[in-house]
Amino acid sequence: MTDHVVTEQDIARLVPEFYARVRRDALLGPIFDGAIDDWPHHLAKLQDFWSSVMLTSGRYKGQPMVAHVRHEQQMSKEAFARWLTIWAETSRELLSEEVAAAFQDRAARIAESLQLGIQFYRDRRAA
Repeated sequence: MTDHVVTEQDIARLVPEFYARVRRDALLGPIFDGAIDDWPHHLAKLQDFWSSVMLTSGRYKGQPMVAHVRHEQQMSKEAFARWLTIWAETSRELLSEEVAAAFQDRAARIAESLQLGIQFYRDRRAA
């Protein structure tokens, strides 16, 4: 098996195409379009995020949990599952099998972490 390394070019291909598909999705499109008003800026921030996650570049300086909790009413299990499905489809189509699998694994862990954080927020708010 050839060892495929994630590159900035992989991230630059994946992120814009993935979010273009998200914006066209019946479930996710309204959520994201309601939350994001400057898509070029947000896409650049997301590329920084994935560069930091996959390449440990340190480019991302935001707080993803805070951003997701801010929109927690739309953060359903179905929305996360749909996000992961589109992520898997897009990464499989654009990247090598090994690189796509690495992105999919990391995305699943991030989604799980965000869901746990959102549930913690909901539980604290309800108490």
